[in-house]
Amino acid sequence: MITIDTVSKKYGKEEVLNVDVIEIPTGQSFGLVGNNGAGKTTLFNILLDLIRPTTGTITNHDIVVNKSEDWKTFTGSFIDESFLIGYLTPDEYFDFIGDLRGMNKADIKIFLTRFEEFFNDEILGKKKYLRDLSKGNQKKAGIVAAMMGNPQVVILDEPFANLDPTTQIRLKKIIKQLTEDREITVLVSSHDLTHVTEVCERIVVLDKGNVVKDIATSTETLEELESYFSV
Repeated sequence: MITIDTVSKKYGKEEVLNVDVIEIPTGQSFGLVGNNGAGKTTLFNILLDLIRPTTGTITNHDIVVNKSEDWKTFTGSFIDESFLIGYLTPDEYFDFIGDLRGMNKADIKIFLTRFEEFFNDEILGKKKYLRDLSKGNQKKAGIVAAMMGNPQVVILDEPFANLDPTTQIRLKKIIKQLTEDREITVLVSSHDLTHVTEVCERIVVLDKGNVVKDIATSTETLEELESYFSV
C-alpha cells in the first residue's frame, strides 16, 4: 500500500501540488494523467524523496519515504535520463544496478534476456555510452533497470514518450505482465490517454496540482478523459 496523505508543494507563494488523500493498494496498476504543469512529476519526485513536500507525508509499505530509506530496497523507478550514468555503456549500467539489487552476473544475464524484443538489438553489446544513445534508447535502458531485483513497486514517469510505436506496444505488454501476479504495484504517468487506459486499472487526473478525477478504468474511461481534456 502506498498512501499519499495531505501532500502539498509550494515554491514561494506558488502552490504546484495539493493532494488530499490517495491510497494505492498493493498490486494496483495506477495511472496519473494531466496537462503540463499539472503536478505529475512533482508528485512522483516527492514519492521518491527527490524533493520534500511542504506539507503531508507519503508512505510506501508503511515506510514514510522522507524519514527512512528502507523503501528503496523494494522500489524501482525511472523519471528521466538523470537517473542514468551517462559515462557507462548499457551493459555496464545494468551490471551496476544489478549489483546494487543483489543480483549476480548470471541473474543479470537471465533477466535481460526477457527484454530482447523490447531492446530490438539497439541496447546491449554496442559499446556505446548511455549519454550517446537516442532519447528513446536511453528510456529503454532506464525502464528495464527500474525493474531489476524484483521490486514490489515500479514508478515510471512518461514511459511512452520518445518511443516508436512498436516499442510502445511492447512496453504496454511488459507493464501488464508486471501486475499479473497482483504483488507488484506499478505507477505510470503519461500524456497519452490511450496508453494509460490500456495498462492502468485506475487513473487519477491532476489539474493545477489538484485531483479532479479518480477513475476505475472501464470501456468508457478513454472517452471520459478525452471529453475532460477537450473542454
